[in-house]
Amino acid sequence: MTALTGQVAVVTGATQGIGAAIAAALAREGAVVVPVARSLGCDCRDEAQVTSLAARVRAEHGAPHILVNNAGAFLLKSLVETTAEEFRAQLEANTVGPFLMLKRFLPAMMAAGRGHVVTIGSIVDYQGFPGNAAYAASKWGVRGLHEVARAEAAGSGVRFTLISPGPTDTPLWDPFDPESRTDLPDRNAMLRPEEVAEAVRFVVTRGTVIEGLRVNPHV
Repeated sequence: MTALTGQVAVVTGATQGIGAAIAAALAREGAVVVPVARSLGCDCRDEAQVTSLAARVRAEHGAPHILVNNAGAFLLKSLVETTAEEFRAQLEANTVGPFLMLKRFLPAMMAAGRGHVVTIGSIVDYQGFPGNAAYAASKWGVRGLHEVARAEAAGSGVRFTLISPGPTDTPLWDPFDPESRTDLPDRNAMLRPEEVAEAVRFVVTRGTVIEGLRVNPHV
């Protein structure tokens, strides 16, 4: 029997990059993974779709044991060059989406008196970098959301962890071609999605702080 045998894990953005690696890592530990992605029929920015997803998961599995808010979008553009539409789109993907997932899944987890919510933040949720105006604002927002959810759920038995990795080599970097620019890290030097997934696997199976990825677990 593996560490997560019999546990249900809902993972957003689960079809590529970090989300796919997380889903695979949790499945290897025995979890029943519910993958969530637009290509699988649920856009986390759409309240009706998230509500329908939550109802289906509760009907089939009950309250999930693990919720990983990972789905998001990435924009690399200076503040003055960012359009209002682009700014709103980053907030919708990176802040509104996790909010809706928490709103629809957290009450059932609290009622069950157990569970673990993992939020995938970013180094930019605590440090500013040029060219990250919209992305950083959205990630600071999700960090605040994590902190408030943790405070409101205190004593419920639900645990919360924010994982804030540095640059990670995923398809989100493809449009920006880091290899051709001197102001961006080389993709060979970036974290691998599997390394972030290992941090998630570790905290949900042991709940211990991992140095180097700025992991912040709370009960």
